[in-house]
Amino acid sequence: MSEAEVSVVSEAHNVETYQVPRKYYEKHPAKPHLTLEEYKAQYRESIENPDKFWGEKARELLHWDIPFQTVRNGSFQHGDISWFLEGRLNACYNCVDRHAFKDPERPAIIYEADEPSEGRVITYSELLREVCKLAFVLRQMGVRKGDTVAIYMPMIPEALVAFLAIVRIGAVHSVVFAGFSAESLRDRVLDARSKVVITTDEGKRGGKVIGTKRIVDDALKQCPEVKNVLVYRRTGSEVPWTQGRDYWWHEEVNKYPGYCPPTLMDSEDPLFLLYTSGSTGKPKGGTPAYPDFSRYWDIIEKHGITQFYVAPTALRLLKKAGDHHINKQMKTLRVLGSVGEPIAEDVWKWYHEKVGRGECHVVDTYWQTETGSHAIAPMAGVTPTKPGSATLPFFGIEPAIIDPVTGDELHGNGVEGVLAIKRPWPSMARTVWASHQRFMETYLNVYKGYYFTGDGAGRDHEGYYWIRGRVDDVVNVSGHRLSTAEIEAALIHHEAVAEAAVVGIADELTGQTVNAFVSLKDSFENSSEMRKSLTLQVRKSIGPFAAPKAVHVVNDLPKTRSGKIMRRVLRKILSGEEDQLGDTSTLSDPSVVGTILETLHETGNK
Repeated sequence: MSEAEVSVVSEAHNVETYQVPRKYYEKHPAKPHLTLEEYKAQYRESIENPDKFWGEKARELLHWDIPFQTVRNGSFQHGDISWFLEGRLNACYNCVDRHAFKDPERPAIIYEADEPSEGRVITYSELLREVCKLAFVLRQMGVRKGDTVAIYMPMIPEALVAFLAIVRIGAVHSVVFAGFSAESLRDRVLDARSKVVITTDEGKRGGKVIGTKRIVDDALKQCPEVKNVLVYRRTGSEVPWTQGRDYWWHEEVNKYPGYCPPTLMDSEDPLFLLYTSGSTGKPKGGTPAYPDFSRYWDIIEKHGITQFYVAPTALRLLKKAGDHHINKQMKTLRVLGSVGEPIAEDVWKWYHEKVGRGECHVVDTYWQTETGSHAIAPMAGVTPTKPGSATLPFFGIEPAIIDPVTGDELHGNGVEGVLAIKRPWPSMARTVWASHQRFMETYLNVYKGYYFTGDGAGRDHEGYYWIRGRVDDVVNVSGHRLSTAEIEAALIHHEAVAEAAVVGIADELTGQTVNAFVSLKDSFENSSEMRKSLTLQVRKSIGPFAAPKAVHVVNDLPKTRSGKIMRRVLRKILSGEEDQLGDTSTLSDPSVVGTILETLHETGNK
């Protein structure tokens, strides 16, 4: 990397600022759509004149069957936020039809199956036909505008066909990750009052077979409102069948033609229900380690991928596996994205230097299920970046740092506190399904006049934002409020540590004590000396008051399927409340909990 691509060390956080690599521009077929100065100018307009900014963007980027007259209405105070009123459109038309009409043979979906040989490419014209046929099927099953349909499918193209077909007829889709328990599926079907469930005979993930139809059958024993189950044949295995309720996808879609007119929807009609990742996770495809640790890099090379977006948990896994797996040139790659949690500085640099070879722009993005889009993130090819920082806010997002004690906004740079957002934006969640008061109490009433993210954050001396993690992930030791993310970052800087999670446990003397869980890199072993070394690492990095009372070395950490570490689970384990863990099938690997319990019992740490 040349000197021109790295600026001086940042005064606030002692990290380097990385300019967009020159190689990025050489790989790009055209210049970036914005310069940094243009971003700043447009951002100012989005804050100072949101009606003009969003009105122009909505008219430019979306097809409206009936144009909107009012750009926005409502406020955080009353929880009645709405956008693009009087306008009518269909999201499926915008996602599929207009592209199919303009360029029918353009690839819409490039699908990489669990087995590398089973992938396929679907064009926009093919996608439109499949979506329309399924839309006819759902209508025949009695699904109408405003009804809810549950989707319990592995990540196959037909899952996207299902989303779009439901949207096309004006219904609401509720996605449940294929792999959750029957109880989890049952609760979500009941909560959404779904009339139809779409699933597969079985699913495949990481070489393992998941009995999706069997799980659906177990769940629906207590879901009397479900009238039909539509089953896509994924593996061809024999599955249980309920006559009059269950129907094969392939048999039903063959009854109908390849075009179904889309239903016009008001701009504020519900589109989908999505449970937050803390409780359900997000759908994802085959694992980065199947059939080997080169799978991601093989896919990038095979398809000439230009942008790669992944969670830090996958990056830590790949980094731990060794650089020798990165055996492809990946010359087309120009943007490396990260999402799900703050990315540690050493993982960021590995991503930049080893995966991107110093030629790609790393964009570490901050957003939530509830925000509906990026909230704070670098713009690819535009924003200078700092390892670990989400950088600058997206259009229309006006962040505020709030003092958690006084509730006052902290102005200026070089401040730390709770992250909030000062004004509504188009993609934000509108409510909690059938519980608007809960929505108000969780997001809008915590700090009046602000949207409360639930995350701690800092704004450095250059105006860059640093996400510290959930504010409930704070340990209070003898009056010191310690961010678990900060202690975890100190541990990850140790050469032996692959991953770390920190929780606070009640203590009569100090209020709480710091307890750390770490997984080690393959070349290191657990020992009393190692645990002392990890404790010393925190003492040196932060101070004696932050030193863990106990360091628990484990093979893996409990995470949601989107890669977020479930500290709540670790906290309950250490508090002797393992009988209150709830449904652990929502974890990416539920067996991790049992393994941690065994480890703690064997070492006498519990």
